[in-house]
Amino acid sequence: MSVGNTFFKTAFSVDNVIFGFDDSLLKVLLIKRAERPFKDQWALPGDLVFPEEHLDDAPKRVLRELTGLENVFLEQVATFGKVDRHPVGRVITIAYYSLVNIAKVHPKPHSFAEEISWHEVSKIQSLAFDHMLIMNKCLQNLKSKVRTQPIGFELLPQKFTLSELQDLYEAVLGKSLDKRNFRKKILSLEVLLDQEEYQQGVAHRPAKLYQFDRLRYEEAKSLGFTFEV
Repeated sequence: MSVGNTFFKTAFSVDNVIFGFDDSLLKVLLIKRAERPFKDQWALPGDLVFPEEHLDDAPKRVLRELTGLENVFLEQVATFGKVDRHPVGRVITIAYYSLVNIAKVHPKPHSFAEEISWHEVSKIQSLAFDHMLIMNKCLQNLKSKVRTQPIGFELLPQKFTLSELQDLYEAVLGKSLDKRNFRKKILSLEVLLDQEEYQQGVAHRPAKLYQFDRLRYEEAKSLGFTFEV
């Protein structure tokens, strides 16, 4: 058996699941492919890893080349290696995900991305390749982490209301939360700074604004504090 012919015909790719939050909805950034396979279908921003490219550099390079986004923190989630997951040949993909504030990023289509837009996660029914499986895996990871780590604040503006914070958690977790219990719990964690400000230009009664106190959180964490919602 020739080891070279048998084991060195596998390609590697990276796929990025970029979550955002807008209008009380959890969304994901998708591209419409301009090339085969799956031409004209929506997909995650992803591509093959170059032969001499460091794996940690690939997802950032792919995201930049397809969407124009840079300096986005990406965390590795899982590897997908089903033999027939890619119609061209054996391709093993590594999935990364990130949380971004939609208002702060301005993606534009590049390379083989014909279009690019945000899509409501709960309404996505199909994606190219096995990207539905990848997106759902990252979503499960997000649901788990958002309860035990303050990562959800990455999706919010710097100043937010408790209602906006609850809307975020409900959108990520996919269920309604008791308003009184949620506010009691989140305030008891003592990681929010009361800005002593209120919403401006709203039709309803203005709500108080808060900000996540990262310094206080890190200090409390070093003393054994556990974030749990």
